[in-house]
Amino acid sequence: MKALKYIPKLIILFGLLLYANTLVFSQGSFRLPEGDKKDKISFNLVNNLVIIPVEVNGTTLSFLLDTGVKSTIIFSLDKQDSVELKSTKPVNLRGLGEGGVLKGLKSENNVLKIGDAVSEDHTIFVIFESSLNLSSRMGVSINGIVGLDFFKNFIVKTNYRTKKIKFYKPETYSYRKCRRCDIFDLHFYKDKPYIDFVVQLNNAKKQDTVTLLLDSGSSDAMWLFNTKGFLTEAPKNYFEDFLGLGLSGHIYGKRSRLKKVTAGDFELDDVNVAFPNKEATENLELYIERDGSLGGDFLKRFTVTMDYPNKKVMLRRNSNYKDPFNYNMSGLTLEHDGVEIFTKKSNNREVKNFRDEFTNKIDNASFNYFTRTEILLVPRYIVVEIRENSAAEKSGIIKGDEILKINGKPAHEYKLYDLNAMFSSEEGKKIDLEVRRGDRVFKVRFRLEKVL
Repeated sequence: MKALKYIPKLIILFGLLLYANTLVFSQGSFRLPEGDKKDKISFNLVNNLVIIPVEVNGTTLSFLLDTGVKSTIIFSLDKQDSVELKSTKPVNLRGLGEGGVLKGLKSENNVLKIGDAVSEDHTIFVIFESSLNLSSRMGVSINGIVGLDFFKNFIVKTNYRTKKIKFYKPETYSYRKCRRCDIFDLHFYKDKPYIDFVVQLNNAKKQDTVTLLLDSGSSDAMWLFNTKGFLTEAPKNYFEDFLGLGLSGHIYGKRSRLKKVTAGDFELDDVNVAFPNKEATENLELYIERDGSLGGDFLKRFTVTMDYPNKKVMLRRNSNYKDPFNYNMSGLTLEHDGVEIFTKKSNNREVKNFRDEFTNKIDNASFNYFTRTEILLVPRYIVVEIRENSAAEKSGIIKGDEILKINGKPAHEYKLYDLNAMFSSEEGKKIDLEVRRGDRVFKVRFRLEKVL
């Protein structure tokens, strides 16, 4: 089946893709200092996505590390962030979703640093679209994305359990024997890595080989672009859902499960899969026989060694390997939408001791009880999407509602990605919410409902 031309791509929360037809190969290459063979950095794992520190012209920002993206992009800077960009000129950008062309900048001659690796003469594309605020959707600061420009120069090992990345000079690296590992060939087109997997639907004996973009910037396990032969109405094996926020608008589609996904000696059951609607992709140029993407919810079950120079990838099973594939069973998508004033009161006790003037021993004490009031600025969590007929919708929640408390705890005491994990945790889990709608504050209760 024909696939789509994706250049920069992310999937955030439940899926986000970016596409820009003006982007070109960045000239800068990352290099370790003379004599160094390897380096190691730590990363944050948020919604199955790898977030790393990247220094841009002396300023440290947070970037998504994505095997499926070709060019380096900055797309979200908070007001407190300040970064100098070199040699800029305007460009037009297009993206997935229902919108049109957006304006951005192309910046050349920048210096980027990841760990001890430095890239000079680095090209960056800047997007100013305010609706593309990944930080608000993730609950952590994310300012940009980097991919090919880093992977092409090193052998990069991502350990999803320890949250460490080791990268090596290709000429000094050698593979070790490993019982829980398998090495796969990568097929490159337009500098992007593709891998072949075998998939099987529920209640189906037929197996199909699919060509997938290996895409660490996708939070979902797998995306497929053609539903033919995969989805059925009787019995119905899918549900409609919000998949993510694209550069040019929201992306909707269908979610289902694959009975098996097989690659080498690895075999995983009941794997989540999403099918984006054609409206989000119909205007994009076709160029290669590609069936979809393989993302973070699959990759996190392995230590992944990406070897672009030798066109290989090694997967080593980790303790996540047999974890079930979950999806959002609440139907809620929340966003961090500004801040509000929160008054916190706490009861305190002040103890005053009295000492004997001759023995200097404490012979009496007094206790003073008082209430301390703190005024805090805390994040507001707003419902930005709600799935039709979901548990949350049936409880009465609508888009635009503000979530004040979750299971008796103030919402701001949760990280947004912890809430996403909670909503995907276990069927039947009770969720109690305190909700504000205009001037009205009310409570709702529902239980997470498994759809498939």
